[in-house]
Amino acid sequence: MHHPGPPRFLATGERTELAPRDPDPDGRYAWRVADAPPGSEATVGDAPVTEFTPDVPGRYLLGLDAPDGDHLLTVRAFAASYEGVDVAGGSGTAIRDRDGGDAPAGYAARERREGVGRPRVRVDARVEFDGDGAAGERAGEAVFTATPTPNPESTLDAADLAVTFAVDDRDVERAMAAGRTNPRDALDVAEDGRELRVPLDAVPDRLRVHAVAVARDSGADPRVSVADAAAVERVPADGRPDDDAGEAGLTPDAPDFETRRLNDPPEWTEGASVYEVFVRTFADADEGETFDAIAERIPKIAALGVDTLWLTPVLGHDGKPHGYNIVDFFDTADDLGDRDDFEALVETAHDHGLRVLFDFVANHTAREHEWFRDAYRNPDSPYRDRYEWQESGEPGTYFDWELIANLNHANLDVRRFLLDVIDEWAPLVDGFRCDMAWAVPDSFWRELRDRVKDIDREFLLMDETIPYIPGFHEGMFDVHFDATLYFQLRQVGRGAEPAASVLDAVDQRAEIGFPDHAEFLQYIENHDETRYRVECGDAAAAAAGAAIMTLPGVPMAYAGQEIGQRGRRDAIAWDHAREDVRDRYERLVATRREHPALGPAGDLARVDYHVASGDPTERPIVASGDVHPDDVVAFRRRDGDDDLVVVLNFAPADASVAVGLDHGERDLVTGTECVVADADGTDRIRVGDVAVVPVDSE
Repeated sequence: MHHPGPPRFLATGERTELAPRDPDPDGRYAWRVADAPPGSEATVGDAPVTEFTPDVPGRYLLGLDAPDGDHLLTVRAFAASYEGVDVAGGSGTAIRDRDGGDAPAGYAARERREGVGRPRVRVDARVEFDGDGAAGERAGEAVFTATPTPNPESTLDAADLAVTFAVDDRDVERAMAAGRTNPRDALDVAEDGRELRVPLDAVPDRLRVHAVAVARDSGADPRVSVADAAAVERVPADGRPDDDAGEAGLTPDAPDFETRRLNDPPEWTEGASVYEVFVRTFADADEGETFDAIAERIPKIAALGVDTLWLTPVLGHDGKPHGYNIVDFFDTADDLGDRDDFEALVETAHDHGLRVLFDFVANHTAREHEWFRDAYRNPDSPYRDRYEWQESGEPGTYFDWELIANLNHANLDVRRFLLDVIDEWAPLVDGFRCDMAWAVPDSFWRELRDRVKDIDREFLLMDETIPYIPGFHEGMFDVHFDATLYFQLRQVGRGAEPAASVLDAVDQRAEIGFPDHAEFLQYIENHDETRYRVECGDAAAAAAGAAIMTLPGVPMAYAGQEIGQRGRRDAIAWDHAREDVRDRYERLVATRREHPALGPAGDLARVDYHVASGDPTERPIVASGDVHPDDVVAFRRRDGDDDLVVVLNFAPADASVAVGLDHGERDLVTGTECVVADADGTDRIRVGDVAVVPVDSE
């Protein structure tokens, strides 16, 4: 189906890319503005992949004439409330438009400075039945409920927020094709605007409903949330959605519907912990035997307690060791091993309880790629339009990357090619880590998500977008790189910021508009960064490693981090492993796994705490020797009955910390007692790098 995808929620003046899905490069595609609010002069271009910018608030219908028929796409536009900001609604467009020197870091600073206080929303679905559902009676309704939440810094209450719903145009089209009632004609929205009902006889194989929360301060333009969505799906006897499922059996005792939320990360990520492998230096291997060598180390990785393996690119490349300059997207690199070796590695990982993430590169090819070699020397090359070009005649690129060339995602051959790459590798692995996600159009990521999630709902999509963008959780990605927390942990380790600022970094996720169901990859180093202990020292590295394991998110260890490795991309010094560091990581991972409060779903709360020196016989003091109050932070994590207080100490000496909570005496990480009494008889938690202590039940 060439339909361009889900409804769009935009600010006036914000561009969005329009593209047919599953394109035929030889097909004919034509766009038009089928309907627009009064006063609009907005238009669309003539190309199959084009752009649209709403110019007045209201509802637009954009038409796409495609080889499989005519399609309509709803765009809801709101008055711009982001004056002076390049982007409203969290699109990556502005980042892609900047030159390399200002992208992408400048975006975060500007968004933060302007104080874009976006609300948040959650959409849930259920099915309700009227009466006994007997044949001939109205069987029931699909009910969609939106729960809006104000921005944490807003003065508005939830009751002050409005909700705007949009039924997915693709499902309207399918309902009409199946001879059902148009869901839009049959829907009923509650008086408070927070609930939408659709009779089940208007539901095709799947009915998706999207919604945004809208905050309207007096005298100000609206601020609009990241959209959320839920679906009601028909489930026939064999368990697969089927548009031919009949009306018989629609009773409370035998419902043939299921409901699900569309933007939730896979359930397994709630307890996930990631281990990144830089494939070319992880194992000492001869040419072509790297996959086998990595497979041999899988038991050791699994013994650490992690459950997800991220492999840097494994495809044919131009010889640079990082592997991101790809020349063959459909086969593995000769220096690593053949396709069978890679599949055997994945199977070994699965046998040891590890899921595998494939590093998917969609922004560029290597300049050694056959397309580029032909296009660069021949202006009339059939591959010329598959790349971006500068006026100088050089290809588009970012920063000082001289060995790659940016793909032109407006070219249907490029789109078709990348979709084929997805189809080639997605069935083998458990998720994609998407390289340079900020540099690829949103419309492509939305198509990727629908494509893989329709096959495997538990397939993980993780974006490398630095800094993170709230809108990338709107029908695109499940887990987002948290470079904000990464940077703050570096600042704390260097002594430039107090330890308590890591809590500010976590709070910022909601403050800039991420919904509560978004998840974040927490890390202190990776293949692009200097090792944390090299920059900040061993003591801070121990506390920072504990921070990513105890704050809400998905923790990641970069290979070698767990043994005290100091080189960024050097061969891992397995023979010189620091067993004390590995033991610490094993205990941290185990503690996190055993306590749901430490996972992404656990609540995070600030607590009162007071830092003294490491000598419990001293009276409380502000600072002493190698310990300063700014080196320490304490916080509470709670999930149901699992209630914990966590204390992190970045200083090179032990600290004694009084916490304003009644708590136990045993550190769950070490299994030893950690509470001492000072000269005044006050209980203090004695902490080296981290202590996790149960909170006494009230």
